[in-house]
Amino acid sequence: MSDFRPTLRPALGAKPVISSTAVSLSPLAEGVIIHVLAQPGERDVASFLDGLAKRAALAVRSVSPGQWFIVGEEPMAYQDMKDLFDGLEPRATGVDQSHGRVRIRISGKLARRVLSKGTAVDLAPATFPVGQSATTFIGHIAAHITCVDADTFEIIVLRGFAESLWDDLARMRAEFG
Repeated sequence: MSDFRPTLRPALGAKPVISSTAVSLSPLAEGVIIHVLAQPGERDVASFLDGLAKRAALAVRSVSPGQWFIVGEEPMAYQDMKDLFDGLEPRATGVDQSHGRVRIRISGKLARRVLSKGTAVDLAPATFPVGQSATTFIGHIAAHITCVDADTFEIIVLRGFAESLWDDLARMRAEFG
């Protein structure tokens, strides 16, 4: 039997926060990301998920009709994850995506302008207010963007594309200092 033990490295662990007065880019802790899929025909699942997530100090991000991400800053213990999944049933099903996706934060008064360089989503405050989410492309990379505060966005990306997206975002914000 082999003594090999895989080493789990944060996807953006070596990336420092890039900050200026206009815009900041920072990797978020690899906590928890759960993809939730509602059972066909279920109604008012978003309110149900909000209540469930708040009890566990988590946040809900809309993905598409009948789908959401539940995200948190800290990894979940097995029993807590099991309890959350049990709480979803029978209205919805959850899939742990914590090891397959990464979160990035971009914030500052020019964050919308930086993101607008790479996506076709209209990020104007009137059409993309706090709490709004969209699944889109940033350049050639599929990403999920959520406006979490007036000038702060969370981007969820597949782990294998995280470093490439980080580099693209760093180049897009370079003109702003």
